Amino acid sequence: MKPALKLSACAFAVAAIATAPVYAQTQPESTDQASGSDQGNYDDNVIVVTAQGRAQVLSDVPIAVSAIGAEQLQQSGTSDIRELNQLAPSLLVSSTGNEANGSARIRGIGTVGDNPGLESSVAVFVDGVYRSRSGNALSELGPIERIEVLRGPQGTLGGRNSSAGMISITTAAPEFRFSGHASATYGNYDQIRLEGGINGPLSDTIAARIDGVYLKRDGFYNDVVNGTDVNNKDRYLVRGQLLFEPNDGLTVRVIGDYSKKDESCCAATFVQPEFAQQARVSAGLDPFTLPSPGAPALTDASNPIIPVLLALGQNSNALNQSTFNRDIYVTPGRSYAGETEDFGASIEVNAELGALNLTSITGYREYSNFQASDTDYTQIDILYREPNKNAGAREFKTFTQELRLQGSAFDDKLDWLIGGFYANEKLETRDNLRFGSQYGAFAPCRIVNAVNPALASPTSTGCLSAGGRAALQAANGGAGAFGAATPLIFAGLDNLAQINDKGTVLDVYNQKSENFAFFTHNIFHVTDNLDLTLGLRYTNETKDFNAAFSNDNTMCPIQRSLFTPLLSGPLAGLAGGLIGLSCQGNSTAELDGVTLSDSRSESEFTGTAILSYKPTDDLLIYGSYSRGYKAGGFNLDRSALTSSTLGNPALTGDTANLQFDQETVDAFEIGAKYTSREFSLSVAAFRQQFDNFQLNTFNGSVFLVQNINACSTDLNGADTDADGTTGNCSADDVKYGVVAQGVELEASIDPVRHVNVTMGLTYTDTSYENDLVGRDDGTALDPALRLLPGDNLSNAPELTATASLSYTPPIGNSGLTGLFYVNVRTTSDYNTGSDLLYGKEQDGFTLVNARLGVRGPDDRWAIEGWVQNLFDVDYSQVAFNTPFVASQQTYSAFLAEPRTYGITLRGQF
Repeated sequence: MKPALKLSACAFAVAAIATAPVYAQTQPESTDQASGSDQGNYDDNVIVVTAQGRAQVLSDVPIAVSAIGAEQLQQSGTSDIRELNQLAPSLLVSSTGNEANGSARIRGIGTVGDNPGLESSVAVFVDGVYRSRSGNALSELGPIERIEVLRGPQGTLGGRNSSAGMISITTAAPEFRFSGHASATYGNYDQIRLEGGINGPLSDTIAARIDGVYLKRDGFYNDVVNGTDVNNKDRYLVRGQLLFEPNDGLTVRVIGDYSKKDESCCAATFVQPEFAQQARVSAGLDPFTLPSPGAPALTDASNPIIPVLLALGQNSNALNQSTFNRDIYVTPGRSYAGETEDFGASIEVNAELGALNLTSITGYREYSNFQASDTDYTQIDILYREPNKNAGAREFKTFTQELRLQGSAFDDKLDWLIGGFYANEKLETRDNLRFGSQYGAFAPCRIVNAVNPALASPTSTGCLSAGGRAALQAANGGAGAFGAATPLIFAGLDNLAQINDKGTVLDVYNQKSENFAFFTHNIFHVTDNLDLTLGLRYTNETKDFNAAFSNDNTMCPIQRSLFTPLLSGPLAGLAGGLIGLSCQGNSTAELDGVTLSDSRSESEFTGTAILSYKPTDDLLIYGSYSRGYKAGGFNLDRSALTSSTLGNPALTGDTANLQFDQETVDAFEIGAKYTSREFSLSVAAFRQQFDNFQLNTFNGSVFLVQNINACSTDLNGADTDADGTTGNCSADDVKYGVVAQGVELEASIDPVRHVNVTMGLTYTDTSYENDLVGRDDGTALDPALRLLPGDNLSNAPELTATASLSYTPPIGNSGLTGLFYVNVRTTSDYNTGSDLLYGKEQDGFTLVNARLGVRGPDDRWAIEGWVQNLFDVDYSQVAFNTPFVASQQTYSAFLAEPRTYGITLRGQF
């Protein structure tokens, strides 16, 4: 970590404590009410949350939760969950090769990668309805009442289980008064955003509301080759609602929404040392060896794969320009076009049944997405997805039902809650990933480079010129460089050269998941100031899986037949390379017409125990234990059918290889909250231990999904070497493999009228244990993950600090008010690659957003200028292995957004 950043973060912490600040981030003028019958029962200055399945004042809730109200969400420009990063220091939301794969992390823990078979570590709920994956919420949300970010495992309430935390979004509900709102925004990159809505009573007992958002913006990348832009936005949302309140004891809220995106996403650029100092050529071209300072860049010609790219037509600018030069060089005719549809409906019923309160939330949602891609991110046509409905597509159809019954007993000494949850989720993924039209020219050069880079001739068949073939044949006194097998090796290279525009015709995976749970959550008021909370949940999860493959890569079985006999001799490495590149990712006609099926079932008990004490009305202290759970499942990727491409997956493939186990976590926390009218401060210290941590990593060729555990006995470095056959552990000695521990502070102060300041600081050591293994049976860690033991997880900075300042003074006696708002987020260094390879590091950085405006009387109108990323800070979301581009593996990066700015006009009545 850089000394300046350490000093900055420490100063932030001191400032937060010295100003004695609030746990919840809110404005004193705003009212954040719970839904249903609890509305209107609290003062305007009090934030009410439903983190424990009940409407409670935030300062009385003995768990770590941030609540962000409507006014601060508007001031910060938050329109989807990614923008919450500026407001909640323990949260990090990012997206990679497809926005549908967006990931949320809390305390450094989140689901990694692009595989929809993995569920979200951070569950997202919108109006109480579960969104199947956190990336599904990376869209416009419309008017929002509040957002709650619950930190730590949610293993009792909250509908679906989650192992890291939960984001609960409550949208603005209908009201029994006629009102409307509208806003228009114009910004750089030709951004146009329109939002509007109307609300009113249809009768004395029914109110209705409809809101809509439209957003269009040019992309941040310039596709030089195809003359277009990428990472644009073109989306809209429509949401309609009905609120039925026939009496004080019954509330029924019906919501229906539809949203669509028609956008091109997501491009990437090569990582250069000016951004990541270790993105350099290592000794022996070994990416697991720390490169020497000043060594050539990975995109330098000293990396033998780079001359191959240049010879096949790669524009050198892509290899030499800055990481943050957003000119990209895509294969001619290839596209990142995609489409997303998301729609659904829900019914929430809150009923008072005498002394009991019943809540029912019924939801049905459909979500579909496809995204074409130039999947190698180079100008050479190595790998691609054609832009149609099968391009990396996923479709979710999800039905959920939650019931909660709440009451009190023993003269209100016991506040009890029981409930049940059911989810039926149907997931279909489809893919059309194919080798490109230049794969046959590129792939043989990987083999020739391994023999002697000086012989590589990318424009010659098999990457060998006539002179090169003659030299190899004449070696060893005319016996040939590979002895009697020399002609066979030549034939293998020539065969590999024929794999052009081959591969997947259509792969289809279907997974049906049924989840049911029963839970209870009870608060015992031991005394007026001492509470004991006990919660328990039983969850049962069943997943049925089937897959069907269609593939036209007929060269793979030919190569396998030719070179399998050599795998037991001195040419095993060469033979394995020829088979591997011919059958990469199990892309083989041997799977054509093959179907597979399997199922898995699991059950788990989770829960919580909390002891909380209020020595004064303003102070709460608590200690807690909780156990969380995330379901296991299937890796929806044919490459995982076998541990090696050397075997025919139709014969040796096993669906057991696709399975990964459920993830569990034991969490311990102590905390305190102090709240008064002028300021609030909360502190929490935590430790979370994860068993069977689910990790998804792209190794440059395929995605690896592996559970991570540790061995309580010393493996003597066997988990850090390149040998996948060593490093096993006795099942009796297996323990948790990941630990997240640290301290969080959140604070707010209203020092004078019209001024609000919020601050947050998170120190988190989220790291892998030493002596790592894979599954809990003690199997060895995959060698591709050998840099993990003892290091921090990816995208898990140790220090993160946030702050915001809001100043809304009256302008004389005009009835007008001003607005000055600024928020800041600063983080320490971290590695963005899930395999933690050198060269994927992200230095610490600071982001500043600001908004300046004037509002009319009673906020009837406003005009605001705004800027996001004020100082145009360059940083990446994720660095990853550029697919197939290796002698030494090069890296590409999905860049974060540059500075954007604009003006917004808004009005309401």
